[in-house]
Amino acid sequence: MSLESVKEHFRKFNREQDILEYEEISATVEQAAIALNVIPARIAKTLSFKDKDGNAFLVVAAGDAKIDNKKFKATFGVKAKMLSAEEVEHFTGHVVGGVCPFGLAYDLAVYLDISLKRFSTVFPACGSINSAIELTCDELFEYSYSKGWVDVGKDWDESLSDVHEIAATIES
Repeated sequence: MSLESVKEHFRKFNREQDILEYEEISATVEQAAIALNVIPARIAKTLSFKDKDGNAFLVVAAGDAKIDNKKFKATFGVKAKMLSAEEVEHFTGHVVGGVCPFGLAYDLAVYLDISLKRFSTVFPACGSINSAIELTCDELFEYSYSKGWVDVGKDWDESLSDVHEIAATIES
């Protein structure tokens, strides 16, 4: 059902055929990076939180980014507390490992972390533990109906970019 809701979402943009499905599980950043043959930082992970009024919202960040509690509180006015697996599935309609900002069960606010902007394309999940889609940051912003870019990440490698990944691929 979840993958189907994402496919339906992408039909509006004539992009449902671009959803990648593979046999191996890609529920974690590391698994997704292996399945897609990209560096983990290019996996666009979707994290679920509650705002001060108890409403769920999503932050999509690069695979190598962690949430910086101080920046998060300054941006959203609440301490970063992730939803439980049950809450995630309820609010998004997606199981943990397949959570994405597309085809959501409820109309949730979506924010994109600047850690993603290092890359020309990133790979968010598509509602299942074995799917993804390659999108530019502009496409991710548009297709997720993002409310805006935020800076709530930390420990991501600012020196990584598509250029470094291309060089590493050529060398191997």
